[in-house]
Amino acid sequence: MSKKLFVGFSMVVILGMLLAACGPTPTTAPAAPAAAAPAATTAPAAPAAATKLYIPVISKGFMHAFWLAVKLGAENAAKDLGVTITFEGPETEAMVDKQMEMLQAAIAKNPAAICFAAVDSKAAIPLLEQAKAKGIPIIGFDSGVDSDIPVTTAATDNIAAAALAADKMAELIGNAGEIAMIVHDQTSRTGIDRTKGFTDEITTKYPNITIVSTQFGGGDQLKSTDLAKAVIQAHPNLKGYFGGNEGSIIGVLNAATELNMKGKLVIIGYDSGQQQLAAIRDGLEAGAITQDPIGIGYKCVDAAVKAHNGVALPKFIDTGFHWFDKTNIDDPAIAALLYK
Repeated sequence: MSKKLFVGFSMVVILGMLLAACGPTPTTAPAAPAAAAPAATTAPAAPAAATKLYIPVISKGFMHAFWLAVKLGAENAAKDLGVTITFEGPETEAMVDKQMEMLQAAIAKNPAAICFAAVDSKAAIPLLEQAKAKGIPIIGFDSGVDSDIPVTTAATDNIAAAALAADKMAELIGNAGEIAMIVHDQTSRTGIDRTKGFTDEITTKYPNITIVSTQFGGGDQLKSTDLAKAVIQAHPNLKGYFGGNEGSIIGVLNAATELNMKGKLVIIGYDSGQQQLAAIRDGLEAGAITQDPIGIGYKCVDAAVKAHNGVALPKFIDTGFHWFDKTNIDDPAIAALLYK
């Protein structure tokens, strides 16, 4: 071997020995896969973060256009806030058991929160206690519950609104005479509060006005029509009639039309709807209290998202009310709150 080849071969050997000495030992080489393991276990978290919150909205029914307006507001909020909702309710506002079945099914799905308008303000309490035990926030809307379980309730101040209807009635009949009222029920918070608000205002402030009849028609137009006809026929000196929700007032309007009472009876309603709006324009109905059903739907879903995220909320979210008649029915501020 020449001297040059020997030197070259020696350098290669030395270089190989140096690299072997500086490289990782067999005991440390397998550590690389172990370091990568945490990344593999956290990777599935991304889809979970993208999953939308689910919030069932359980109303008192689908009988009236009012609930369709509430549904629209809830859907608008879901779109704006990026959540998923379902909107359901029993066929009539008298179906307590059906609504309880819907509430039970909603709780079983472990949603982020539940929006609930109680048909019966007491019957739902045991189920709401179940929801509370599972950590599911309850948001009341329109009709509250006789319990402190709901985190908040988005609704009209129905006592104050019905009191305003009573004041308008007194003004229009000259602060004296016989009147009657028909309300949807005496079990829901709305039915209880509207009956109380109207009755208390009349008995406290207007001693010369007598409420000769208070009926409950279940919000059913046909039943309310029959009840109102019977009351009108039994009281020939009746000067005014108050209907406490959409179904109730349509019953009064039907009865007044059948008995030719236009111009003979001061009729005051609650909510809106096509038939009631037409009656006000025509002069059969003096006016009504409008709520903000779209606002109720929107604010209950908004509150549900906030409750799920731990945001502090007031116990009551006042969604407002207004008096409207033919003098302001087309005012943009009022018209925006009316539904057909």
